Order: sequence, then structure tokens, then C-alpha cells
Amino acid sequence: MNTEEFRTYCLSKPCVTEHFPFDEVTLVFKVCNKIFTLSGLENNPPKINLKCDPEKAIQLREEYDGIITPGFHMNKKHWNTVEISNLPQDFIKELIDHSYNLIVKSLPKKLRNQLI
Repeated sequence: MNTEEFRTYCLSKPCVTEHFPFDEVTLVFKVCNKIFTLSGLENNPPKINLKCDPEKAIQLREEYDGIITPGFHMNKKHWNTVEISNLPQDFIKELIDHSYNLIVKSLPKKLRNQLI
């Protein structure tokens, strides 16, 4: 998966918006104004930060040592940095979906119902 494919997939999800809140090279995707993933556009190889269940985050880091690492500039317990050029596209989509779903679950019920 490359950065454009990542961007297209994120924007295909309900209520997702893209932003550059930090600088002009850090692309942020939000669902209902809450970040679920971000990416530095100048990273080579391309990397993304994704929200992750803490237990699953540890498991993924162990299984994909060096490819999935604790979230760069993020809460290391809840975020992973994923090198997207070295993993199958379907697996990356699963990780994006997991991040998106964690944020959706944390939304107030009224907002969650609007996404269904």
C-alpha cells in the first residue's frame, strides 16, 4: 500500500475528514473530529500511526518486529507506527479498520448511531 491508497481507503469510511493540523507534511484523518490515523507524507518508506487496543498493540509489535513499532510521537500504549510498504494491503486495511472502530466506539451514542 502506498500513501495515496492509504488516503483513499481512509476517506472511504463514514464521516472521515482529512486535515493538516500540525504542519503541511503530517496528514491526519479524523472521524467525528477525533484522530484515528496520521501519516508523515515525507516518510520513506511510508509509515502511518494507528490507534490500537493495548494488548493487541504489544502482540503486533512482537509479531512484526521492526515493521510495527510503538507510536512515534504518540501514547505508546495506545498507538502503533506501521511501515505500510512491507505488509499486505488487506492486513493494513484491517489495522486501519481497527483504529477507526476504536474511535467510533469511544464516541457518544448519538454520534455512533449516525455512523450506522
